[in-house]
Amino acid sequence: MNGVALDSPSLGSPARGSSGLVEGVSEAKGVSEEVARGIAEEAALAALLRCCVREVAGPRGQVWAAAPFLLLRLAANLIRVPTSGGLALRFDGPAERLERGSWRLLSVDHLVHLVETELAGQDDPAGAVGVAGYNGEFAGQVGGSRAAVATLLRVRASATPPEDPWLASEQALVFGHPFHPSPKSRGGSAWVRYAPEAHAAFPLRLLGVRDDLVASGGDPGVLDRLGHAPAGYTLLPAHPWQLELLGAELAAPFADGRLVDLGYSTRPAVPTSSVRTVYEPHIGKCLKFSIDVRITNCVRKNAWYELTAAAELTRRLEPVFGDLAERFPGTGWLPEPGYRSASLGTRLLEGLGVIVRSSPWEVTGPGVTPVLAGALAALGDGTRHAGRGTGDPTGSIGGTSQGTGDADDGIRGAAGGEGEAAGTGDVLGASVGAMRRDPVGWWGAYVERVALPVLDAYFRHGVVLEPHLQNVLVGIDPAGMPVEAIFRDMEGTKLVAGRHDLSGLPNLVAAAATYDATRGWNRVVYCIMVNHLPEIAATVARSAKVHRETTTEPAASRGEDELLRELWADTRARVARYADENGRPLLLDDLLAGVPLPAKANLSARWARSSDRDAGYVPVANPFAGWPT
Repeated sequence: MNGVALDSPSLGSPARGSSGLVEGVSEAKGVSEEVARGIAEEAALAALLRCCVREVAGPRGQVWAAAPFLLLRLAANLIRVPTSGGLALRFDGPAERLERGSWRLLSVDHLVHLVETELAGQDDPAGAVGVAGYNGEFAGQVGGSRAAVATLLRVRASATPPEDPWLASEQALVFGHPFHPSPKSRGGSAWVRYAPEAHAAFPLRLLGVRDDLVASGGDPGVLDRLGHAPAGYTLLPAHPWQLELLGAELAAPFADGRLVDLGYSTRPAVPTSSVRTVYEPHIGKCLKFSIDVRITNCVRKNAWYELTAAAELTRRLEPVFGDLAERFPGTGWLPEPGYRSASLGTRLLEGLGVIVRSSPWEVTGPGVTPVLAGALAALGDGTRHAGRGTGDPTGSIGGTSQGTGDADDGIRGAAGGEGEAAGTGDVLGASVGAMRRDPVGWWGAYVERVALPVLDAYFRHGVVLEPHLQNVLVGIDPAGMPVEAIFRDMEGTKLVAGRHDLSGLPNLVAAAATYDATRGWNRVVYCIMVNHLPEIAATVARSAKVHRETTTEPAASRGEDELLRELWADTRARVARYADENGRPLLLDDLLAGVPLPAKANLSARWARSSDRDAGYVPVANPFAGWPT
């Protein structure tokens, strides 16, 4: 695999230049600096504008539909943008602001100014400061995310993607969270060398920890297969970026022999979508490291209590997922059986901690290919960056479009081999082909695999899964149909307080592993009904739109909005059937009745400098609203 190597001379110095791009990438072939900057500008604008609709203008009653446009008022400015996709809020053209009677293009910098004015309360005639005060870091974070996307587009264009279709899907999320103001904001200067979106691949550093200082839980024994530690030491793999960040703290343990440097692993590890979790091909496992940099809302570290909680939750969830697999065939999960670190104080215990996680290839059935749900969503999302092309503009997922000019390029390119088997290069293309042929049938299979097990885990077992688009892998069969759903990440998985015996666990471990019932339900509903299903529904509807433009079949005559309504009607019927078969829980009655849904407030969290765990919710429209009960 030829990714961006750890010490690639093409990268030069990792320090940022005045342009905002990482130095040393300006010679990347395939995407010019001007094109990359243009796409990044539109992607940044779209992400921030979605946040404004959801968290600022929407709750204040300052959003109006005027087809094909959505209108919103922000800091006394009227903005319009053509939209589609329902809750996914995909943009079909440029955003504009009304100025002196004329519509003018809206820039990211101008939108940031409007957001700062609105959130700080500077548009108030009395000059009152908003409740959140002023965030002087905000503009830099939005700009940094925009610059990161431009860098990724340039580097990605000349890098070789993984041949493994699962890993290719993990590295496909170039634009990041569609409802985050700075989805690709990352601290530090060396990030591009380790970025999944740049198709990075790099060897791990291998350390030896003196045996009396080893901290571990569960069964991390598979790590010993990565190399050989000298007598009296235990092997501990480390992320090379984290070692750079911890350099000062590691000097003394290396000097006095508490740690020894054993060099590099024999094969390059491949970073997955979360950046800090990598796939290590020599042992066939995923390894979740700490990286002491802020990525979107959080510094990505394994707190000591999270290390312990991962192994504890894995032990407790084995029978739960066994039951779910019986009730919902095709349900799988990625256990995290153990962790290892070094007892060198809390900072290094957490900083060097690594969690072992199963690979999806260990749990998928014969002939089934795991694909990140987020890659499926991005595939049909030519509107993520205001009509600039596909979710993967460099075409590095097998079958996706190479173009960046048309909002439907991704669907057209991916489905070039409609009906073909899903092999290494065309698994996503086969999925789009199946969506085109039978959008409602494909969607129904997806909802059955992804949504219903999550509801059952909550109501039957008191377990809160976190099925957002980066935490679910969808198993695709050779015909392109979703036949399995694989859930991952013990950090986001919680037990409902009061339904499990947590005696014997340290208080912080128990707290890290639990949510109260209300918080747990909000998380479930947000992940499934706001973050996940609307994005996939929009992709299915977009695929049908492209099919409608290229066929005379009567079944393809439905408009995009009509098909979205049909998809949600199908979803509601499936959830209602589940509710009827399981005692009609009150929470499901409310959901089916159309109560507003909780949407995570990422803009508010960034403005308030809150952690991800402390992010609040804002209400958004429920697609089940208006149906007969």
